[in-house]
Amino acid sequence: MADEHIVVVDDEPEVRDMIRDYLTGQGYAVSTADGGAAMRAILAERPAHLAILDLRMPGEDGLSLARYLRNQGPIGIIMVTASTEVIDRVVGLEMGADDYLAKPFDPRELLARVRSVLRRVQQSSAEKQQSIATLGHEVRMGRCMLNLESGRLYSITGEDVPLTAMEYDLLKAFADRPNRILTRDQLLDLAHNRDMEAFDRSIDIRIMRLRRKIEDDPEHPQVLKTIRGQGYMFVTADRAGQRS
Repeated sequence: MADEHIVVVDDEPEVRDMIRDYLTGQGYAVSTADGGAAMRAILAERPAHLAILDLRMPGEDGLSLARYLRNQGPIGIIMVTASTEVIDRVVGLEMGADDYLAKPFDPRELLARVRSVLRRVQQSSAEKQQSIATLGHEVRMGRCMLNLESGRLYSITGEDVPLTAMEYDLLKAFADRPNRILTRDQLLDLAHNRDMEAFDRSIDIRIMRLRRKIEDDPEHPQVLKTIRGQGYMFVTADRAGQRS
């Protein structure tokens, strides 16, 4: 745990200090920043495993910072905000957050979510490394390819497509079980998210986000299809025309 570095970005000093003091007491290395510029300065000195971002900040808000972080490489992201609006949760997840927590919160709940996200990031990285020896191939997923050796998703023109840890886990679950219906409960288990679910629509939101990355027409998905009343299915190219 001592090697896990967490950066907390919040414009309220008392919130930053509270989170830092509590998580430091739990054995984590914690850095704090009052905004995007300070966060980038910290990350230039030491990469972080997890970022805790306040959603609503002057200047660069948490959504902008989440988008920036997601394009830099693998990192867990927890969005924190005083807003209770569902739309804020939806937008946060669409921007690449792994989890969401509303203020005010019990520090023990934050700790549970931190542990859950870090565990998923670590499991995702371990599976990517393990796959080098066991899964020496790539899977075509719509307009993208998922490399099961590196865990990299890229467009057919070779451009990298950023993935969160849970998004990778979901794509791998589908790639390992093509043309099979997977229920939401199965996907939660396969994506290592059974123990801490942000809210009941998070699987649907993440599927929607993945569709925007891999589908030619996300509004009429042909790759990650909804099977009404049952769940979702990854339809391979050779089966695409056989199921409506």
